[in-house]
Amino acid sequence: MKEVRFFYVPNAANVTELPDEEAQHAVRVLRMEMGDEMMLMDGHGTFYRAIVTEATKRRCFYRIEETLPQERQWQPHLHLAMAPTKNMDRTEWFAEKATEIGFDELTFLKCRWSERTVVKTERIEKIMVSAMKQSRKAWKPVLNEMVDFKAFVQQVEEREKASGKPMQKFICHCYEEEGVGDKVALKEAVRGGEDVLVMVGPEGDFSIDEVKMAEEKGFQSVTLGKSRLRTETAALVAVHIINLINQ
Repeated sequence: MKEVRFFYVPNAANVTELPDEEAQHAVRVLRMEMGDEMMLMDGHGTFYRAIVTEATKRRCFYRIEETLPQERQWQPHLHLAMAPTKNMDRTEWFAEKATEIGFDELTFLKCRWSERTVVKTERIEKIMVSAMKQSRKAWKPVLNEMVDFKAFVQQVEEREKASGKPMQKFICHCYEEEGVGDKVALKEAVRGGEDVLVMVGPEGDFSIDEVKMAEEKGFQSVTLGKSRLRTETAALVAVHIINLINQ
């Protein structure tokens, strides 16, 4: 019995053909033929059981046999904002693993001490799609372009005012200086069932001014434990903690 293969088709219910890249994988790598069964995922919470109706060298057509809405494994919206690492392999590793665990949105921050100020999101998008298929997640995380730290904090404030729905907001940092709010463990600060935004800074941490600005805008300073973690490790730990609390 063949293993059922998963394919990412954002508008699966409204078309009858796999996107080019998915079609190439289906017909040239997996050698799928007419009559083979496959599972489509739209990234918005629905799987579709489908049958291949035609397969050529470059194209793959299908017919949907069954629509399968999925239940969310976590209810609130989980948004991670991080400064990308100098070595993009580490940021890509985070994007892959966080998608496997489960989260909703990723924003890259340009901070005062950022080691990288430009990010090409196309490759990260592909990595997230691959991780979504591998872990069979029904929702694909939203990937945002890089934004300046100050502008991002202001955007969050404006979004909350417009929606009338405040969220839990946390900033992870290593400061213990006077004038910075007392830190608590993220696992103790998070309230289950509520939308969450966590910011993780670059290897050199956020600047003290950035921390104070975030606190003024309602962010709570938190710690992820006694160990000093690399950026991508800290970001993944944060995603894992919040995911566990909300499952």
